Amino acid sequence: MTQPTTPDDSYLKSVAAATERAVATAAPIRSEHDGASAAVRDRAERWLDEHAADLLGLSHDLHEHPEEGFAEHRSVEAVAEQLRAQGFDARVGVGELPTALLASTGSGGPHVAVLAEYDALPEIGHACGHNIICSAGVGGFLGAATAFGAVGGRLSLVGTPAEEGGGGKEILARAGIFDDVDAVVMLHPFSHDVATHPFLGRRQVDVTFHGIAAHASAQPFMGRNALDAVVATYQGVAALRQHMPSGDRVHGIITDGGQRPNVVPERAAAQFYVRSADPDSLRDLADRIDRIARGAAEMTGCGVELVWDRQYPYLPIRYNDALAARWAEHQARRGRTSLPRGVVPEYLTGSTDLGNLSYRMPAIHPMIGLDDAGLSLHTAGFATAARSEAGDRAVLDGATGLALTALDYLADERLRAAVHAEFEQAGGALDVPAFFD
Repeated sequence: MTQPTTPDDSYLKSVAAATERAVATAAPIRSEHDGASAAVRDRAERWLDEHAADLLGLSHDLHEHPEEGFAEHRSVEAVAEQLRAQGFDARVGVGELPTALLASTGSGGPHVAVLAEYDALPEIGHACGHNIICSAGVGGFLGAATAFGAVGGRLSLVGTPAEEGGGGKEILARAGIFDDVDAVVMLHPFSHDVATHPFLGRRQVDVTFHGIAAHASAQPFMGRNALDAVVATYQGVAALRQHMPSGDRVHGIITDGGQRPNVVPERAAAQFYVRSADPDSLRDLADRIDRIARGAAEMTGCGVELVWDRQYPYLPIRYNDALAARWAEHQARRGRTSLPRGVVPEYLTGSTDLGNLSYRMPAIHPMIGLDDAGLSLHTAGFATAARSEAGDRAVLDGATGLALTALDYLADERLRAAVHAEFEQAGGALDVPAFFD
């Protein structure tokens, strides 16, 4: 058996070196707004310092017992137990999702929600660091709640299942969980600290071709080859790639290529992920993929069935710079430099269902670094880092950042006005369910 050739990593090394030079010279992000008072911030930080062991214990527990999307029963109960221990009514099973969670405090006024994800990946566990996301979110909510009485409004923690391909946030949004929420905040672990790193919108399509079986040697002319249609589609997508915007992505696999070489395949299938940095270009790219598949069916004489979005599509993230700047200020106080957009290569990204919320209301999704510029999401190395000292630091720094940013939003009327003005200037709320219909 021969072995695959080793990919040349010279390009990655060059990009990494250029990135680190840009990181070293990047100007810090500054906020134009005051946020919550020093007394309010100090109270939240004191609580978080006193309960650091509880938050890290939750992070480690989730890491040691990873659960995949929609099956996070142990994980959500661990979150609920920590909330109940602090006197909060944690409702599990909201929005018709058994592993979703909601806890709230306050009434009237502006309403900000802190989000927590806790699903893991098959085989490699928390290789996206959702144990950090969850524990920082829980800490952000509880820390803010401790100082909440001085600012008023409403504060919630929403546990959102199945970010890894299940679209839990979209399901909860359609169930009305976010109807009265004015802004949402969460974080994501990464190789670097970045205040506003782009995430792509994503759609998926299952393409099935139906041909006619025939003996591949004796009577191939009596067949209609479904595998040929899949191959033509795959090649058509490959040709399309050179004409796509640089940030767009399409990747796919053949899921069914027939049964025997001597039978013309009467069924063949493929699945593609389609990603783009803009909702409109995502819709256009999906339309082009659709046309390629239908053209392949015409070319080969096969029937075709296209099923788009068996799970809800993800929109790209629409960031809110006014709110993200408050996060950056708080991270600076923790000794972190939260970088502006464009310093870290923007192609180092994926997709998240937070994008769907970010077109309904202002949102932030900053990246918090794990002290390793070479880390890549969804790898065994990232799973290890999520349980390391750097991962623990990210939990505590992240919880502080989320708590103080949430309090800033509730306490500072000028900040809220700027946050929502920016959101409206970017296009305002989008009818997400109708967008791809």
